[in-house]
Amino acid sequence: MSHADIYAALTEVFQEVFDDDDIALTPDTTADDIEGWDSQAHVNLVVAAESRFGVRFRTAELETLHNVGDFVALIASKREAVGHG
Repeated sequence: MSHADIYAALTEVFQEVFDDDDIALTPDTTADDIEGWDSQAHVNLVVAAESRFGVRFRTAELETLHNVGDFVALIASKREAVGHG
């Protein structure tokens, strides 16, 4: 799965979690850019992303993320580690 594919799928996850079809993610997107992205929404995003991409995140990994670009890179590395490329 390419980074472009991950962005497309992650955009769908964000749109579903925030019930907003207008969300368009960029590598620099942060919680400050999306209305309603609070701690509860963050948990919902993580759970939805784990389900969508077939991976599991450790808290320590999530604490290192600064933006959506970091999240996409983490998802890609997790998928490669479990053989989903």
